[in-house]
Amino acid sequence: METAAPSVDVRQGRRRANGALEGEVLAALQRAGTPLTPREVQSTLPGELTYSTVVTILSRLLVKDVLTRTPRGRAYAYAPLTDEAGLAARRMHKVLEGRPDREIVLTRFADGLVPEDAELLRQLLTGIPRPR
Repeated sequence: METAAPSVDVRQGRRRANGALEGEVLAALQRAGTPLTPREVQSTLPGELTYSTVVTILSRLLVKDVLTRTPRGRAYAYAPLTDEAGLAARRMHKVLEGRPDREIVLTRFADGLVPEDAELLRQLLTGIPRPR
């Protein structure tokens, strides 16, 4: 019988799993609650990331429309466009935007929901207030 390989946590030796660096940088920006320059982001992260690595990650997140940037002195300061829930919603929208079969995708998504989430979605779509 084969055993599954252990899942990669955030780090594997000095290398991080795919997307882990982006997640760490984004989490640092969200914790800060204010725009940060690459140098400020670098100082909040554990480990020894180079300045150029941090700039590369911030640039990738900017291209993915996850961050915004504003000039600050000779650098840019970066901030998340929204919170974690907003980012998840944006990802869901992006998936749907590129699909010609939106009805099928939405149907399969709804069919896969646990009953509590299906009921919550139903309430949100019909405008019925949720019991608190």
